[in-house]
Amino acid sequence: MTFAAPRLMSAFLVALTATLCGCSAYKPAPRAFNEAALQPYRLDSGDRLRVTVFDQAALTNTYTIDQAGYVAFPLVGQVPARAKTVSQLESAIAQKLRQGFLKNPDVTIEIDRYRPVFVMGEVGRPGQYSYVPGMTAQNAIAVAGGFTARANQRDIDITRKINANVLTGRVIISAPVIAGDTIYVRERFF
Repeated sequence: MTFAAPRLMSAFLVALTATLCGCSAYKPAPRAFNEAALQPYRLDSGDRLRVTVFDQAALTNTYTIDQAGYVAFPLVGQVPARAKTVSQLESAIAQKLRQGFLKNPDVTIEIDRYRPVFVMGEVGRPGQYSYVPGMTAQNAIAVAGGFTARANQRDIDITRKINANVLTGRVIISAPVIAGDTIYVRERFF
């Protein structure tokens, strides 16, 4: 019995130290995490698209990608959009329209509104904010009211969906963000 108490106490201290350091929950961002910000934009739920079909006013409209990752498009029904680039979706819609509806459809798509980013933790106004291409974590934090007096201003945690996997990594505040990211500003301990 006398040997168990010191071992329990040392295990408790190791666990407490790891928790206070933040070592147990997050690691530096993996390579794929950083590379995702350099890749062409991938569509996902919440993106609103302006679809133009040349010389077809009835088909030209604004469409939103639903929670399941589809765009409900007239004549052809549900078109998968999740994880596609804009040009891939243009081709997919044109191909479906060629199947008995239009002879040679000319489809162009522009992103009307990106899905939002979420800023949480030690910021003035945590919440959901509009994404702008080229946005950094520091820009998003500024839009969310800046850092609080207790904020760790050196690095932040970003949660990002990459190829259907949700990853969290610790990055510097000048790191790029992509639409759909969740930015978390931690509290500093001193």
